[in-house]
Amino acid sequence: MRKTSWAMLVMAGLLALPAADAATIDAREHRQRERIREGVRSDELTRHEAARLRREQSRIRREERRYRASGDGLSRRERRDLQRDLSRSSRHIGRQKHDRQDR
Repeated sequence: MRKTSWAMLVMAGLLALPAADAATIDAREHRQRERIREGVRSDELTRHEAARLRREQSRIRREERRYRASGDGLSRRERRDLQRDLSRSSRHIGRQKHDRQDR
């Protein structure tokens, strides 16, 4: 009985991992969109910088859709690739917001 319930608990945890990863990726994308909006509102980003950053976000979303359409969710490699792209994009947002260019 205990072995069965332990095995079920482990399986439930493993099944929840892809959903948690998807939520993490979606949350990061949302936060980055908000950072770009805030940068525009506060004049930390020029129109051209914001447009470039939005295109970068769009490419990441397009890549995520392509990955999800190719099979059952995201593989470990695909999640790692998206996280790396989001990290790079986050650095770009920070650099552009703090480069002392005014609108």
